[in-house]
Amino acid sequence: MENKEFVKDLTKMEDDFAKWYTDIILKAELVDYAPVKGFMVMRPYGYGIWENIQKILDQKFKELGHKNCYFPLLIPESMLNKEKEHVEGFAPEVAWVTQGGEKELEERLCIRPTSETIICTMYSKWLNSYRDLPFKYNQWANVVRWEKTTRPFLRTAEFLWQEGHTIHATAEEALEETLTMHKVYADFLRDYLAIPVIMGKKSEKEKFAGAESTYTIEAMMHDGKALQSGTSHYFGNHFAKAFDIKFQNKDGKLEYAYQTSWGMTTRVIGGIIMVHGDDRGLKMPPKIAPIQVVIVPIAQQKEGVLEKAEELKKSLESKYSVELDDRASVTPGFKFNYWELRGVPVRVEIGPKDIEKNECIVFRRDTLEKETVSLDNLEERISMLMQEIQDNMYKMAEENFKKRTFVAHDFEEYKKLFAEREGFAKIMWCGDVACEDKIKEENSTTIRCIPFEEDRFQDVCTICGKKAKHMVYTARQY
Repeated sequence: MENKEFVKDLTKMEDDFAKWYTDIILKAELVDYAPVKGFMVMRPYGYGIWENIQKILDQKFKELGHKNCYFPLLIPESMLNKEKEHVEGFAPEVAWVTQGGEKELEERLCIRPTSETIICTMYSKWLNSYRDLPFKYNQWANVVRWEKTTRPFLRTAEFLWQEGHTIHATAEEALEETLTMHKVYADFLRDYLAIPVIMGKKSEKEKFAGAESTYTIEAMMHDGKALQSGTSHYFGNHFAKAFDIKFQNKDGKLEYAYQTSWGMTTRVIGGIIMVHGDDRGLKMPPKIAPIQVVIVPIAQQKEGVLEKAEELKKSLESKYSVELDDRASVTPGFKFNYWELRGVPVRVEIGPKDIEKNECIVFRRDTLEKETVSLDNLEERISMLMQEIQDNMYKMAEENFKKRTFVAHDFEEYKKLFAEREGFAKIMWCGDVACEDKIKEENSTTIRCIPFEEDRFQDVCTICGKKAKHMVYTARQY
């Protein structure tokens, strides 16, 4: 009875999307709440998703010439204060260390909310000549930002991420790097996470503190809200001037370097859940799933069933991450629900009658469809299924994106649309911060980005009626 309730007790997403999300992350054993409010414990299944993300992205970074390193967790306050705009942007979220052992520290140490200041300090020490450039470094680390409201994966006081930091001899090289990494993130979400995104530039108000420009990929969740899923920043030489990052050029003259940073965090796991999940639980895109195939033996107590299940596991695990659920304490029905909740893409069912016929039942999580497959063709069929599932999940997410994207011609229409639904609103914008503030104050929406491909459907600003400069995407956000 207890097992049935565990699987059954899942809030329907249409009834309460936030509660549905919380139910899934806890019941699918992705995370648990830590003793300190706002912190999370990533359980093996949840961390397994992050490990796969890390593995794929790390390879892509290295192919582009980036090298991994690690910088300290604690940053002196004086170092943080060197770039005024940057420190002001992060000040409300900074956690401080004021005591070491029994002794009061002479200077407060900030627990890194981001690493620009410590990395810039070291770059100024290491850089001498144009021959040294570019520096293309990345680190996989944790950061702490003392958020007022938190939700696991989406917004936590501590989270895991990667942060790339590069310096270049010219502005052109730095901007090229910024846009290259922006595309890496967009391609990763589309190709591996099966999530469609909008690529574009942040408004001046929404850009990263201290950056000259910020580029973002914006994804739409199932409920129509936006999730910023990766950012890439062009710093110009703002930080270089603040931290004295200079190099001797070909003519022997000193110049300031040009800089970038770019990052993706564990919040994309929240994105996977909220884009693809349903009332049965998670749906994991095959390319990122910690477990791609689960084998469930039927009537496993009967002779030869477990042996055959083990044989199937061995034949498949050279290509896929495979789990054999041979628990004798629970029923096959419970196992089905258990693995569906966790979003495993493919389930293979094998019992005595199947063995006699040299076949098995194959279930796909995305469509909930079953088919009978010959054991001789199982490996080939699973290979086809993995791509079919990956493609179908992207298609379903894209359909939701299109269904929930609309156009607002004036402010009254804009307010009416958001009163009735969630989604992405395409509006024309004059570029004035007052209009940006107005939609936030009156509708709790923000400009998500100025897309690279603008659909200029009218010449006047949707909010104020003045001449429009840009078409922008707006939405409520996580």
